[in-house]
Amino acid sequence: MEKEMKAPVSAKPLSERLLFSNTDLRKLIVPLVIEQLLGVTIGMADTMMVAAVGEASVSGISLVDQLNILLIQVFGAMATGGAVVASQYLGRKDSENASGAAKQLIYACFFIAAFMSAFAISLNGILLRWIYGAVDADVMEAAKTYFWLSALSYPMLGVYNAGASLFRAMSDSKLSMKVSVCMNLINVCGNALLIYVFKMGVAGAAIASLVSRSVGAVVMLLRLRRDKNLIVVKKLFRYKPDFAMIRRILHIGVPNGLENGSFQIGKVLVASLISGFGTYQITANAIGNNIAYFETIPGMAIGMSMITVIGRCVGAGDYEQARYFAKKLMKIAYIAMASLCVVIGLLSYPITLLYQPSAETLKEAVWLGVYHSICGAIIWPAAFALPNILRASNDVRFTMLSSLISMWVCRIAASYVLALWLNMQIKGVWIAMTMDWVVRAAIFIWRYKSGKWEKHSVLE
Repeated sequence: MEKEMKAPVSAKPLSERLLFSNTDLRKLIVPLVIEQLLGVTIGMADTMMVAAVGEASVSGISLVDQLNILLIQVFGAMATGGAVVASQYLGRKDSENASGAAKQLIYACFFIAAFMSAFAISLNGILLRWIYGAVDADVMEAAKTYFWLSALSYPMLGVYNAGASLFRAMSDSKLSMKVSVCMNLINVCGNALLIYVFKMGVAGAAIASLVSRSVGAVVMLLRLRRDKNLIVVKKLFRYKPDFAMIRRILHIGVPNGLENGSFQIGKVLVASLISGFGTYQITANAIGNNIAYFETIPGMAIGMSMITVIGRCVGAGDYEQARYFAKKLMKIAYIAMASLCVVIGLLSYPITLLYQPSAETLKEAVWLGVYHSICGAIIWPAAFALPNILRASNDVRFTMLSSLISMWVCRIAASYVLALWLNMQIKGVWIAMTMDWVVRAAIFIWRYKSGKWEKHSVLE
C-alpha cells in the first residue's frame, strides 16, 4: 500500500507554486480555532451548569467523558483517515475519487460509531463499575445515567466528524465552525431548559448534547450534496462498498485509531487511579482538564489544518512545499499556544472560581492550571501538532508505535510511581503526563528531521 508519489512537481520556483497563500491559511485556521473553542463549550457547559446540582454530578460527567473520548477517538480516527485520502486526491486534482472516498468515509464512521454506541449502552453499568468501582455511590449513579444517554449520540457524532473532516479537506473550515455555533446554542439552551426548569440533572445535560450532535450531522449531510463543492456526496442511501477505497482509508484510520484509542485507554487507567483519591481531587482534575483543553485549542486547530495543507502537498508530490508549510504552521502553533497559555495561566484562579469549587478543590485545580500553562507553551505543539505532518504523508505506523511506547512507559507507569509510591496523588499524575509529552516531542522532531516521512503515500 505504501508507495512513493509519482505526481510530477512543477519546475516553477517554490514561491510561484504554493498551494496556499497566507490568506488561505488564515481562512482555514481561524474558523478551526473558533470551532474548537465552541466545541469544548459543550463539555464546559455540561460541567458548569450541572455544578449547581453538586460535585457528585460534576465528577460523574468527568469520569464518563474519559470513556466517551476513548470510544469517540476510534471512529474519529476514521475521519482523519478519510481526510488524508481526500486531501491527497484533491492535491492530484481528482475530485471524482475524492468524492468516492467521502461516501465510503461517511458510512464507515456511521457503522463504527453505531457499534461503539451499542457496546457502551449494553455494558454501561458493568464497564463503569469495573473501571471506577472505588467511587462514591452518588458519583457512580450520575456516571451511569450520563454514559448511556451520551452513547446514543455516537452515530450522529461520527457522521458529523466525517462531514467536518471532508470540508476541511476542501479548505472550507468555515462551515464546520458555523455548524458548531448552532450545536452549541442548542446545547446551552437545552441545558438551561432540562437542568434548571425540568430538574433533570446529568440526564438533561446528556440529552441536550444528543440533540445538538444530531442537528450537526444532518446539516453536514445536506451540505455535502451541493454541486459547487470540490467533494460532492450524492445518492447517499444507495451505498455500494468500495473495498479498495475503504482499504486506503483504513490504512491510515486503523493505526491512527489504535494510537488514539490506546492513548485514551491510558487516560482511563489514569482516571481510575485518580478516582481513588477522593471526590475533591476528581473534581479538581475535571476542572483542570477543561482549562487545559482551552490552552490546546490553537495547537489542535493548526494540527487539523496540517492534515489538509500537508496532505494536498503530498498529493501533488511536492515535498519541498510540504516542508515549507510544516515549518510555517509549527511556528504559528508555538506563537499562538504560548500567547494563550500565558493569559490562561495568569487567570487560572478566577476561571476556577466559576465552577463553584470547595476550598480544597480550588487549591488543587489552580495548581494544575498553572502547571499545564507552562508545559503547554513549551512542549505541546511538538508532541501533538507535529505528528500530524507525519500522518498527512501516511507515516502513521511510526506515530502509532512511538505514541504507544511513550504512553505506557511515561504516562501510565510514571503516574503510578509518582502518584502512589511517592504520594504526589493528582500532581504526580499531571507530572507524568508532561513526561510523556517530552518523549513524544523528541521522537517526532527526530522523525521529521530524518526525512523518512517523505517516503510514504496512501494513494496507488
